[in-house]
Amino acid sequence: MKRNPLDEYAGKRDFKQTREPGPRVKKTERVATGNLFVIQKHAASHLHYDFRLEMEGVLKSWAVPKGLPMRRGDKRLAMQVEDHPLDYARFEGIIAPGNYGAGTVMVWDIGTYEVKDAEPLKALEAGKVHFTLKGKKLKGEWAIIRIRNPNEKGKQPWLIFKASEDLPELSAKKENESAISGRSMEKIAAAQDAEWQSNRAAAGSEPDSFKARIRKAAAKAKAAKEKSEEQGTDIAIASKKLPHGKVAFIEPMKCKLLDEIPNGDDWIYEIKFDGIRALTLKRGDDVELYSRLRNKMTHRFGDVAEALKKCDCESAVFDGEVVALEQSGRSSFQLLQMSRMPGQSPPIVYYLFDILNLDGKDLKNLPLHERKKILQQVVPTNDDLLRISDHLGGRPEQLWTEVCQRGLEGLIGKQRNSKYEPGKRSGAWIKVKCTSAQEFVIGGYTPPQGAREKFGAIMVGYYEGDKLIFASKVGTGFDRRVLEALHKQFQKLKQPECPFANLPDKRPGRWGQGITASQMKRCTWLRPQLVAQVRFTEWTMDGGLRHPVFMGLREDKQPREVVKEKPER
Repeated sequence: MKRNPLDEYAGKRDFKQTREPGPRVKKTERVATGNLFVIQKHAASHLHYDFRLEMEGVLKSWAVPKGLPMRRGDKRLAMQVEDHPLDYARFEGIIAPGNYGAGTVMVWDIGTYEVKDAEPLKALEAGKVHFTLKGKKLKGEWAIIRIRNPNEKGKQPWLIFKASEDLPELSAKKENESAISGRSMEKIAAAQDAEWQSNRAAAGSEPDSFKARIRKAAAKAKAAKEKSEEQGTDIAIASKKLPHGKVAFIEPMKCKLLDEIPNGDDWIYEIKFDGIRALTLKRGDDVELYSRLRNKMTHRFGDVAEALKKCDCESAVFDGEVVALEQSGRSSFQLLQMSRMPGQSPPIVYYLFDILNLDGKDLKNLPLHERKKILQQVVPTNDDLLRISDHLGGRPEQLWTEVCQRGLEGLIGKQRNSKYEPGKRSGAWIKVKCTSAQEFVIGGYTPPQGAREKFGAIMVGYYEGDKLIFASKVGTGFDRRVLEALHKQFQKLKQPECPFANLPDKRPGRWGQGITASQMKRCTWLRPQLVAQVRFTEWTMDGGLRHPVFMGLREDKQPREVVKEKPER
């Protein structure tokens, strides 16, 4: 018996519970205009694009994390997934919360395609499809090529290339606009006019002790809230609604950098996120987010502010971190910076780890473990934008090893009974990093070389007292748009004199980071007002940085605060 190409699709779904199209293969005839293609934008646990081509009555499908490339020669990873029915091509709506893939789905582009010099299915089986799209947004040539040696069981990786000419970047409005309804992702989500449920197991659901502990921490937060609703909490201030109180900005407590993890039962550990520290002031439905420097960020993270209105309180002060998540689930400061650029909308999440005031009651002097219980009872557990950064179980050494192996930033350690000390770095909260990274002040840039435009490398340093000390040139971590955006900012900060107290160097130095007097003549100097986040492998013997990479600008740091970080033992 001939195998139904939608058997895998059907096997992952219970059609008594789902409104997804049934596994029906349609017999279609190819017409002169070509076969159907569709690209669906899907904001689930991570934002991605589903690229689908009609072949033999079904939609051959790939998940493309970053969408199709627009510049000639650029390539993107595309993971082949199960075939979908043709009826799926016009699905637009939401997947109900609590189900795999929960989130908003948009028909981002739709149209027809043609394959050059081959039948589509034969080209697919051969592992290379060169096609032309004629869509509402995308028009041009691409090629998708199968990669040998799949690196993930059950999924086949491909690479999709842009062929022929470049395409112009889409405007932010066009990027966030449905090709069939004209609606934005936000309007589709708000309308909730289509929902489905699926019984698919989440990708990567194999046993994993570290992931299991994270899930356990989330489940514990939810259970604590449910228990308090059923039985009443034993924390008086959380069980009794107080009059709408005044809340005000509180300078966030700081972590002391250590080079080893302290042991003892009085310590709890959380994941160190790579994002922006954000303090929230909630006064009824008026919610404001502030950076550590008291800069208002509500306009930038409006969806997070809207979600915080659902918290079970009249007024509150929360402490947390806004992060952008990669496909793997890791937080990425670089991705968070990209969210400010047109056409970029990575998944944003607000991790809350403390509550300092609730309905007018000051909580700062309560022990940390009691504040965390209150936080779990106040924050809704059914909103993908809000998550509680609960502590992880296990031995500290084991946690440290697992965190670093997974490429995460590091661990935050907190004393279980610590009070909240605004603006202080008392040592009751500590951080231990897996990678070397810190803030540096930008003081100039070198001229462009080769094919690069705008500038070659930025020149960064740190303060020792009133002196700005040059540390390194940073020439990697920039794409075309970042180069253009930074160069535009630099033009407003030009100055004739070098701001670094320790330049010029007598010689370039062993690692090539020194700046001699002759090299300084070709540099452009800037007023030291911008702060960059830089990742590097280590400090060199001559005080520079080895393998520095630009991660983004920090809006929550003052230049004069930037010093050379030295871990304490």
